[in-house]
Amino acid sequence: MTTFERYVLRRLSAAFLVTLAALAGVVWATQALRQLDLVTAKGQTIVQFIGMTLLAMPFLALAIAPFAFLIALIVVLNTLSNDSELIVINASGASRTVLLRPVLVAAMLVAVLCALLSTTIAPLGLAALRDEITRVRVDLVANIVRPGRFISIEDGLTFHIRNRSGDGQLDGLLMHDQRAADKVLTYEAAHGRIVEAADRTLLVMQNGTIQRRTGEDDNISIVRFQSYAFDLSSMIPTATTATYKASERSLADLLSPAPDDEYAAAYPQRLQAELHDRLSQPLYPLAFAAIVFLFLGQPSTTRQNRHVAILAALCLSILLRTAGFGMLTLVPAVPAVRFGLYLLPLAAIALAGWAIIHGRTPRWVLFLTHLGDQLGDWLAGIAARLTRSRQDGTA
Repeated sequence: MTTFERYVLRRLSAAFLVTLAALAGVVWATQALRQLDLVTAKGQTIVQFIGMTLLAMPFLALAIAPFAFLIALIVVLNTLSNDSELIVINASGASRTVLLRPVLVAAMLVAVLCALLSTTIAPLGLAALRDEITRVRVDLVANIVRPGRFISIEDGLTFHIRNRSGDGQLDGLLMHDQRAADKVLTYEAAHGRIVEAADRTLLVMQNGTIQRRTGEDDNISIVRFQSYAFDLSSMIPTATTATYKASERSLADLLSPAPDDEYAAAYPQRLQAELHDRLSQPLYPLAFAAIVFLFLGQPSTTRQNRHVAILAALCLSILLRTAGFGMLTLVPAVPAVRFGLYLLPLAAIALAGWAIIHGRTPRWVLFLTHLGDQLGDWLAGIAARLTRSRQDGTA
């Protein structure tokens, strides 16, 4: 590659990484809020919370990487034009391929990144996240051992402790049980401990009382105890094995799921749609590169309005990706649409590539550009007249 090509590639890479990091941070913050209630409600630490949310980052990066590349392309090509660098290169006799080559190299690198994310890294991250969510939901000790807070283990059963010692002892224990319609039980104990015995999970309370209030006469009876065991086994969820959705499965699992896989048997169309979506996603960075280069790859003077071209490239790229999402939703109902997931970006690459090779810009873009230039001149004229009127009034 020439010096100029390496220069453009470095600028594209830097702009892409900065844009990707910024978009990923925003998207991560919004997605993290979705898991915040689950984690805080189950008593997890901030480290566990951050670890769980970061597991979804490869999937989020896959979704935003093509758009980050789109923004980077528009910014870099527009900056090269504003700084008259494209005009200098064109005046030197160099062809458009000098600019096209680094754009294509950058697009292929982003496509390879999307391929790695979609086929390997993102599914592994989502599967690990599903495992963590399942573990948190079945972790009964984490559910109830949260000092200073009233925790509802299930409907009608509330648990509270004052403190938890380093050896696992629970201090200042209170449990309110109103699951039965005809009686209400309130357990108070100075100390307690959760133990496993005979395949049962027991809450062993020491030095406490049981207050029993019946619904018939509303009388309260109090029983003191030295040691009392409360069975928690029925409150532990039985589903300890995670059920992986289509986006959380490996390519091998999508191609050949296990015969006893209930999810795959119930939703085979979802697995098929996910498979073709993963394989088609690397095509979009290439399509975006072709579209943006078609509108912004030619040199122009600083007096020419490029806003319409930028808007056209941006809108067409977003429309292309939106059409891809729309086709994806149709694949489970109409399996033949899966071929459209590949044909749509390939058609955009072919059409934009043909226009680039033949040096043609769509007529409607030229027309809108001309209108934009006229509108800009008109607004500039109004601004100049207002400025002169203000100066005359001041004088």
